[in-house]
Amino acid sequence: MELLKQRIRRDGIVKGNDVLKVDGFLNHQMDVALFEEIGREFLRRFEGCGVNKILTIEASGIGIACITAQSFHCPVVFAKKSQTKNIAGQVYSTKVESFTHGRVYDVMVSRQYLGPEDTVLIIDDFLANGAALEGLIHLVEQAGARLAGAGVVIEKAFQPGGGRIRARGIRVEALARIKSMSEEKGVEFAD
Repeated sequence: MELLKQRIRRDGIVKGNDVLKVDGFLNHQMDVALFEEIGREFLRRFEGCGVNKILTIEASGIGIACITAQSFHCPVVFAKKSQTKNIAGQVYSTKVESFTHGRVYDVMVSRQYLGPEDTVLIIDDFLANGAALEGLIHLVEQAGARLAGAGVVIEKAFQPGGGRIRARGIRVEALARIKSMSEEKGVEFAD
């Protein structure tokens, strides 16, 4: 998605060789007009797959998932990182290690909102090591739902997550795939 790549080049900040800060437009301050284009692109790529639920994980994927869900005319379910009184009862749960936060979370979804009748599209902002996507895939499997695939805004293609998930036969669509990055050279895209 060329518009996204241009925005990453212009406003993304590379820290070291593995951190790309896009919080000015993607995951802290959100450019909703850009999100609308992202949502339409995910619809174009997954149209005809029967998607009736979007699944993401809190917190940075929620905004993108919500705007994408508008294009699909379906609800968003987000996996919570902690048990609350609002999510009492039976849940699907799994453990997810956060690359960004350097810790392991127990994530859960109420069984009320995900089941065998659903065709799920997973949406997230980043794909690096793949732990978040693998956790969300596990929740979909627990629910007995059908997985249409995963849509990620930015994939760090130099890290193992995307390859590992694709090797399982799961469709992963990344709107911007980063081949390499450094503070000196910036971002080089894979395609």
